[in-house]
Amino acid sequence: MLPKIDREADLLIRLCATVGTLGLFVVVAVILRDVIGRNMRAPLAGAQDIAQMGMVIIVFGGMALCDRRGGHVVVDVFERLFPAWLNRWADILSALLGAVIFLGIAWTVYDSSRLSQMLNLSTNVIRLPKAHFQWALCFFAVVTAMGMLLRALALLLTPREVRT
Repeated sequence: MLPKIDREADLLIRLCATVGTLGLFVVVAVILRDVIGRNMRAPLAGAQDIAQMGMVIIVFGGMALCDRRGGHVVVDVFERLFPAWLNRWADILSALLGAVIFLGIAWTVYDSSRLSQMLNLSTNVIRLPKAHFQWALCFFAVVTAMGMLLRALALLLTPREVRT
């Protein structure tokens, strides 16, 4: 059952990363167009709004993939001094703590999105609704949290050593 869940999680994580990549392309194109336009005295209206909201998609879209590939910052000052079982439990607990943090982010941003929707909040120049980007952030944060929970579960169920 775990390999099937793992494959499905990989597909979902790749989807999030693809959306983040598309967001990156859009932001780069918008900034490029704006810079060229400024030099020709025709800046792109709303470039800052698109860039700011695009950063939400870029950063949180790639977060689950970063975790999946072990790309997060790891401080291993005392790793050599600890026994293997303690390092293993530290990996499990850090994955669980990361999941709790990302679920907390998702909950807080979702709560904020309800306020944004109620007050009809939008970006300054081109009036992009903020709630839509907050919902995307929630989705990406939940996917990241689920990936971290899956990693913790895999560490619990596999007898192999995590670190070499």
